[in-house]
Amino acid sequence: MKVHTFVEEYKELIEWERIAEIEQQLNEIRYFSAKERELFGRAILDLKGKREKEQFNLYFVRFSRNKEIQTEIASGDMVLISRGEPLKSDVTGTVSEVKKHYIIVAFENMPPKWAFGGGIRIDLYINDITFKRMSENLDRIKNAKKRERELRNIILNLSSPKPTKPQDFTPVNENLNFSQKEAVSKALGSEDLFLIHGPPGTGKTSTLIEIILQEVKRGKKVLATADSNTAVDNMLKRLSSYDLNLVRIGHPARILKELEDFSIHAIYEGLVEVEAIKKGWEEIGILAKKREEFSKPSPARARGMSRERILTLAARGKSQRGVSVQTMQSMAKWIQADREIEEKVNRLKKEEELLYRKIIESADVVLSTNSMVMSDMLKDFKFDIAVIDEGSQQVIPSTLIPISHANSFIIAGDHKQLPPTVVSENASKLKNSLFEKLIKEHKDLSQILKVQYRMNEKIMHFSNETFYNGELIADESVKNHTLTDLNLKEPENFKDILNPKEPLVFVCTKNLEAKENLPYRSTSYENEKEAEIVFNLIKELSKMGLKDEDMGVISPYLSQVKRIKLLLSQIESLVEVKSVDGFQGREKEVILISFVRSNPNGEIGFLKDLRRLNVALTRAKRKLICIGDGETLSKHEVYEKFISYVKKEGKIVTL
Repeated sequence: MKVHTFVEEYKELIEWERIAEIEQQLNEIRYFSAKERELFGRAILDLKGKREKEQFNLYFVRFSRNKEIQTEIASGDMVLISRGEPLKSDVTGTVSEVKKHYIIVAFENMPPKWAFGGGIRIDLYINDITFKRMSENLDRIKNAKKRERELRNIILNLSSPKPTKPQDFTPVNENLNFSQKEAVSKALGSEDLFLIHGPPGTGKTSTLIEIILQEVKRGKKVLATADSNTAVDNMLKRLSSYDLNLVRIGHPARILKELEDFSIHAIYEGLVEVEAIKKGWEEIGILAKKREEFSKPSPARARGMSRERILTLAARGKSQRGVSVQTMQSMAKWIQADREIEEKVNRLKKEEELLYRKIIESADVVLSTNSMVMSDMLKDFKFDIAVIDEGSQQVIPSTLIPISHANSFIIAGDHKQLPPTVVSENASKLKNSLFEKLIKEHKDLSQILKVQYRMNEKIMHFSNETFYNGELIADESVKNHTLTDLNLKEPENFKDILNPKEPLVFVCTKNLEAKENLPYRSTSYENEKEAEIVFNLIKELSKMGLKDEDMGVISPYLSQVKRIKLLLSQIESLVEVKSVDGFQGREKEVILISFVRSNPNGEIGFLKDLRRLNVALTRAKRKLICIGDGETLSKHEVYEKFISYVKKEGKIVTL
């Protein structure tokens, strides 16, 4: 594809998606009641604000309430603060911390007084700076030079990447398995690019950490990124136990509290030179107050005279255009003070910039989200290698940002799991990730990780055969693990379903009145009977002694997620209930899946997206309970195979 065509097409796609995401959030706020939005995890109601300590030039406010907070809103999210009417507010902040009874939000400007009162509502909001940065980087790609141009041409199939030459290395992590070592060896020997295919539970991040450590040993400067702050902090957490100079770039509120010491802002605050800069800013504050003693040359006061003219006339002791000598001289003093302030501000900003550059230049590894690489702090830097996690969940323009700032790159991901989330139908092409594109075109420059450390072998087997060509092996430590290892009580009810020795169960509802339902004004299905079954099974698992945090409920439909959450709220359960998208990258001891669809036509809607099925089936460690109408689901070939597999290797319970 021609460079110009590619850039213009993707800039248009990004703009479609930006508009759609903003519209989606606003529509939810418009049409959902406050309680519905809270139930979906996108709002928190009835909070009271209290001022916290200022830090890193940010104002922190703790919003709390007695009722426990259960929300999808997480650290790093942009939120809208209101007194109950979000569409009438323009007060936005960044979430710093979310706990059981409070949420801390960071503001760049002091929030209004009402934010420190009661009746506060917080809504998840959209931050469109990411879209602007992707667009800006695409313009940069269009005019790429030297190495950046070479990598761009490989990505656009205008030239071919060089083959990898596997390198010998001594592992820092002695627990790496054979396929992880192979991936590291090949990645170290790649000049242009390398792809690490990490199926569920195969230690993808551990492999990336080893690559980073090996590259630093070789004297390389590494940029480590992902789309989400969570994934970046996960890498930072793992790297923090090694003797490395690490720098985390990003909004201070988006960085985990325990990792704050690695943030560029915290490192900057600890430098000796900063004391003098702080004094400089204090002096500027004093000068600004002094400037207020003089007359500001506003248009009405200056009467068309330039600043230079005012200074000349004041020096000569002259008046003009009805402006007295006294006013003229007062305006001249204001101009002189203003120039002194401007000069000092520019000097201090340069000194600050130099210190930040010094911190980045001395780092072994710089960690940030893809988007932050295009921030003013990082966009002029070049790295030897970019190591990019979660590659299969990123839109192409996002992945291109770190690539544009490095001489070679490694992407880790799994294109057999969910693609990037795209709201706009016009921008559906964005669902194709760069990871997927490259792994299809350059299979020889990739390595699949083969040993998984999460699932009982029976839970793993179906996904392994269906999506991974049978290449996965369950590690001995998990191969046969079940709920019996957790010393739970025996179930009193649903004994067939909850038998601790049985890792895989399909609960068939075909004989029940368990039909799907499309709620009024909704495009998302629900199934009342399945929700009740989930609710009763959770209650029984709790009685057996299983902790709430060890259970998870997945449903592909948001209306069903909402229905199950409502039921569980009656018993104040903290069991996580999420859509398939919400559980990608997560794991629990026990997972319950509610498939929802039940109709005589065998219509299963977007359950046909088999990547969703793969994600749902691979979250459980010791027990997977699937609930659905076997008759409806079996009309689809893959679901029929899955139910047949459970019949053979697990247990089918027909209610």
